[in-house]
Amino acid sequence: MTNQKNFILISPHFPDNFAPFAQRLKEQGFRTLGIADAPYEQLSQSLKENLVEYYRVDQMEDYQQVYRAVAYFAYKYGKIDRIESHNEHWLSLDARLRTDFNIPGYQIEDLPKIQTKSGMKEIFRSLGLTVAKGRVFTDQADALALAKELNYPVIIKPNRGVGASDTYKIHSEEELKTFFTYYQPDVTYIMEEFILGDIVTFDGIADQDGKVVFYSTLNYSEAVLDTLEKNDDMFYYIPREIPEDIYQMGMNIVKAFEVKERFFHLEFFRTKKEGRLIPLEVNMRPPGGLTIDMFNYANDIDVFQEYANVVAHNQFLADVTRPYHCAYVSRKYGQHRYQYTNAELKEKIGMGLISIQTIPGIFAQIMGDEGYLIRTPSKTQLFEFIQLIHQRA
Repeated sequence: MTNQKNFILISPHFPDNFAPFAQRLKEQGFRTLGIADAPYEQLSQSLKENLVEYYRVDQMEDYQQVYRAVAYFAYKYGKIDRIESHNEHWLSLDARLRTDFNIPGYQIEDLPKIQTKSGMKEIFRSLGLTVAKGRVFTDQADALALAKELNYPVIIKPNRGVGASDTYKIHSEEELKTFFTYYQPDVTYIMEEFILGDIVTFDGIADQDGKVVFYSTLNYSEAVLDTLEKNDDMFYYIPREIPEDIYQMGMNIVKAFEVKERFFHLEFFRTKKEGRLIPLEVNMRPPGGLTIDMFNYANDIDVFQEYANVVAHNQFLADVTRPYHCAYVSRKYGQHRYQYTNAELKEKIGMGLISIQTIPGIFAQIMGDEGYLIRTPSKTQLFEFIQLIHQRA
């Protein structure tokens, strides 16, 4: 057995565009080991080539099975140095395995502050930041009293949840009572005041010492909840400039949450009226969808490579100059007929069109049936391209 370090990737095949993590880590000298419930034959060629060994479990939700897989790797290869999924869904699993096998990174005791909306609010408040008014409620009577206090509309979401799933905008007492006919009684929900604003983000990578070595931001055409409600087209983009207030607040939050050797995705409201920033939530993972690829296209870098550099040598080596605005633009074919075919768009947008992707069913509701990645140094041109893609027939 060599002194080679062992890196276990949890569910390395999902999403597809995370496969390069295995390759870049292996190139940095790690013994890359994978655990998931997908049959080996279904793994991409890249994963088959870049995972030293793959352990298939029947059920990822069965902790004992995953624990045994890690124990097998530890027995066969020695101490496990890192465990990571880069995925919100497995955040608790990652933490539990790290705790049980004494591996660096977030542990079980860290989960309340990085996974519950109420835990996040406490840390935001400790930094002197204004947060959306609201709290966890216990039952229907408590919810009705709280809604009266906050004024309709209110937002209800799981205290521990991912993105906009199971999130509701409630406009009246009648709607709130209806919510209690279908809500999940085993889920703890939080109610917050509705804030009229745009969602903006602070995204990046922190090194082993907690220093932010890469950062970026995202602007959205509208909130994910509105996209779901309207079942319509959307876009979001990485601008070349990062507003100073996002940078400052983002840096303070990363420090407060003790983010080390990992990606982060922090969400804020920018209020419509005063343009104030209000922290919404933290996600200790890369942003979803194709955003990690957009980091690369906006900056002409390889973020997978840089993450591997940080884990292996605590160094981020790329020179980030932000030469492009980069956008993801969706189309929903069930909803609209569009003016231009893909062939015509390729001709019109030219080098500015990076790729066109078909989106798998489970993501299509938010991300559209097809997704277009575009980039250009000019913001005006970026919005012209977005208009071309969305133009109706």
